[in-house]
Amino acid sequence: MSRFDEPLTKALDPKTAKLLKSVLGLETVGDLLRHYPRRYAERGELTSLDALEVDEHVTVVGEVTRLMRKPMRNRGGTWLEVEVVDGNGNKIYLSFFGKGSHVAESRLKPGRRGMFAGKVGLFGARSRPRWQLAHPEFELFEESEASAEEFAAAPVPIYPAGKDLTPWAIRRAVGVVLDTLGPLDDPLPAELRARHGLQDLGDALVAIHRPKDFSDVGRARKRLKFDEAFVLQAVLLQRRQAATALPAKPRPRRPDGILAAFDERLPFSLTEGQTKVGEEIAADLASEHPMHRLLQGEVGAGKTVVALRAMLQVVDAGGQAALLAPTEVLAQQHHRSITTMLGDLAQGGMFGGTAVTLLTGSMGAAARRSALLDAASGTAGIVVGTHALLQEHVQFADLGLVVVDEQHRFGVEQRDALREKADGGRPHVLVMTATPIPRTVAMTVFGDLEVSTLSQLPSGRAPITTHVVPAAEKPHYLERTWQRVREEVALGRQAYIVCPRIGDLEGDEGDMGAAADDERLLLLAVLDVAEMLTQGPFSDLRVGTLHGKLPPEEKEAIMRAFTRGELDVLVATTVIEVGVDVPNSSVMIIMDADRFGVSQLHQLRGRVGRGGLPGLCLLVTDFPEGTPARARLDAVAATLDGFELSRVDLEQRREGDVLGAAQSGKRSSLKLLQLLRDEEVIATAREEAAALLAGDPELKRHEGLRAEIGRLLADERAEYLEKT
Repeated sequence: MSRFDEPLTKALDPKTAKLLKSVLGLETVGDLLRHYPRRYAERGELTSLDALEVDEHVTVVGEVTRLMRKPMRNRGGTWLEVEVVDGNGNKIYLSFFGKGSHVAESRLKPGRRGMFAGKVGLFGARSRPRWQLAHPEFELFEESEASAEEFAAAPVPIYPAGKDLTPWAIRRAVGVVLDTLGPLDDPLPAELRARHGLQDLGDALVAIHRPKDFSDVGRARKRLKFDEAFVLQAVLLQRRQAATALPAKPRPRRPDGILAAFDERLPFSLTEGQTKVGEEIAADLASEHPMHRLLQGEVGAGKTVVALRAMLQVVDAGGQAALLAPTEVLAQQHHRSITTMLGDLAQGGMFGGTAVTLLTGSMGAAARRSALLDAASGTAGIVVGTHALLQEHVQFADLGLVVVDEQHRFGVEQRDALREKADGGRPHVLVMTATPIPRTVAMTVFGDLEVSTLSQLPSGRAPITTHVVPAAEKPHYLERTWQRVREEVALGRQAYIVCPRIGDLEGDEGDMGAAADDERLLLLAVLDVAEMLTQGPFSDLRVGTLHGKLPPEEKEAIMRAFTRGELDVLVATTVIEVGVDVPNSSVMIIMDADRFGVSQLHQLRGRVGRGGLPGLCLLVTDFPEGTPARARLDAVAATLDGFELSRVDLEQRREGDVLGAAQSGKRSSLKLLQLLRDEEVIATAREEAAALLAGDPELKRHEGLRAEIGRLLADERAEYLEKT
């Protein structure tokens, strides 16, 4: 009999177990049984092809309508193209080469239906792209081993799969372990299951993998969704209980310290929201237990000022503050802006030495030694840095506050690594994000944190107008885009142009499939676009390029030049996504905008309109109207409300991908739970978990739940806390 924690190498044949581990990261029987079907097919059903994404491994269900033999370009022989149509008339083309083309031709006859699995590509002219699967694996319903039983009436599970591992191979592996599965220790208490009408775990697993009908699927999903929500909430509540029980050195506000001096010199008034959140943070810092607070706010809502005031309160109380940024560009930006805001307060005086120190991984040896000494001696009141702050040899004299910018870029382990550098109790922690978070995400992802929200924009922020530029349908719109940039520059303003690639073909090597006939749709690149512009419409403008592979000193020099107005146009990757603040920039052009997520587009356009100048954001795409990619861009253009866009973003992501953990079917913490649609499930599970932990905080009477939490937290499975 198989156990939940039994290795798949014991339960399955070695080849299948090896594939399940290498492709999907599944190592135990429990891992495999928690790898739920993405959807279900029925005999004769055709699934829609209108939600495909380039380069993802997919399984489509469709009908073969046409086979075409085509000559190979520049060499002898032919290749086979097969046209497959879904239930809505959408088409996808399968390409086969060599001997495989003759095998496919013998089996794929017009009128046959089945499942086709492979990596999706987009081929053809940019104005008329076509979806394609190169050398897909397939299973025809007519040839199925169990067609009479499995396809006649029962739903057919289709699993998230990957290269060299098909959904039907996964289905067979699941069948093997289900047939040998022993009794399970249910993580949900019997009385809780009865209260909410939930079946036991064993029955739910059988029903979701081997449903007799769709009512079986519904009952199983109800139970397993609750499992996910309940276990996650139990983990988060345990973390919060443990954190609030720890001691921390109180850092009360001083009426005559540097914070008071800073407030007196502020050239603007704090918004009502900044004042309110500042008071919440000040009270937390004065507590004998560590603060754990999430500060979320729209792009430009003034989070940096709130965080700096918190850091100054800690410095006034004799402690140090560390600001952790996800990129060197952002760390350098924070260092510049904090130093500028503090003015002469940042030099000696009340700090007794260098007040603000920068520490990044690529600093020169002398500068790095100086920064390390400043942090360790206490000379530095505020230390700004990247992941370099997490290294073991970085020490602080008295670390009182950790500020984590753009929390979704860091894992909980990284946050904890910095917290462990404090002596005499844990430091207070403030994490910030400019990506607005719906309530269910806040409950699920940041359930161990108190949440503060800045929704009011400071005065001086100008409105940003956003338009979609359909470059393939209307090429003259793209010409007008470059004219608009020139018009802004003529007014003394500056522009960003963002591209998804750098230009050295990194990430472009893919399965070209029928490239013998068709032109691959390559994404636009920084270096290529910059060259095109400087040789064409921007030949007389000052154009710079910025991307992550440049040496740090070169990146810093380019950003300083752009900030000083020595460049008219900056062509960059998303390295400028967060934190970069150049008030004179008024226009943002995003090339291949369909390749970015909703929240990322919202972040990018927040780089303009920051200095009182009206902002303009143009989203350039080749995708036609009616496609999901175009709908995503239209949603961004329609509103500046980040919270509304965060819901759009969440609704458009796949199951299990909400927290950024699942790609191409890989293991994720959320498999069935959908954070927007299942808000009631999450809230109920949180209440039940809180009640259970109140009576049994160490879970001594709930072995099953303790084991499930252990499995979740083992081998880096706390990914739901790492990204959003």
